[in-house]
Amino acid sequence: MMSVNAQAEPSAGLLRAPVELAGDWGRMLHGAVVQVVERMRHACLDGVRLVSDRQPTRLRIEEHTSGTPAIWLHPDGTSMAWIIVDIGERDWSKLAYQFGHELGHVLANSWQADAKPALPCQWLEEAMVEALSLHGLGRLAKDWKQNPPFAGDNAFGDAIADYRANIVRGYSALAGSQGLTSDAAAWFHDHRSEIEVPALNPFAQAMSLTILTEYEQAPDCVEALGALNRWPGRSGIPVGEYFRKWKESCAELHASPQLPLRLGELLGILPRTR
Repeated sequence: MMSVNAQAEPSAGLLRAPVELAGDWGRMLHGAVVQVVERMRHACLDGVRLVSDRQPTRLRIEEHTSGTPAIWLHPDGTSMAWIIVDIGERDWSKLAYQFGHELGHVLANSWQADAKPALPCQWLEEAMVEALSLHGLGRLAKDWKQNPPFAGDNAFGDAIADYRANIVRGYSALAGSQGLTSDAAAWFHDHRSEIEVPALNPFAQAMSLTILTEYEQAPDCVEALGALNRWPGRSGIPVGEYFRKWKESCAELHASPQLPLRLGELLGILPRTR
């Protein structure tokens, strides 16, 4: 295991929490892994107000050689968020993408021991954090091209952009075939039993592009992720109550309620205000 930024202040929040690596990273240099993780963390969070009162004081990134990326919900009482990734040798695009998604869960207060995914609203969080990762990848690609972490590696910024574009193309095709792009409320009504599966299912993937548009048009709305899951029941409550609790949590933390209002309107859960 390797610790980085060990001198960071415990109160520095998610953007500055110290990072440590664990697991089997093979021949990958730990310093290179950390540089990519740090670049992606900043790509996702720079400019975002971190409003949560439940931010971890450190991050552990663990590489597994099989399985899916996840947050390890470890009941040891520590204030460490534990992220698991599964990437190939020096597959920096995949590392950034997987880390960005799981970092989104941490931002959304889904890193403590009680943060088990639940029906019926977990799919919304999956879509929101997937959108955050795609948003971060776009910014990372530009930053890498202009100022690569490894000398002379500017061209890899194009590889990151291509990696992101391939994901977006797939999700866009899903959104079109599902009917999301024509009427989000009807889409939610017609496919609700399939949508509310607690995973990054094809419907959550399609919805992530709608949310990505919101992030890019109104970057301030990302801060509302920090107000998620601060209530009993977390994602296991009815969707109408979920949006109500989310708006109340935004008010408590003085966060913008734009994201819950906009998504609630799109899905036909909340009345339109514009």
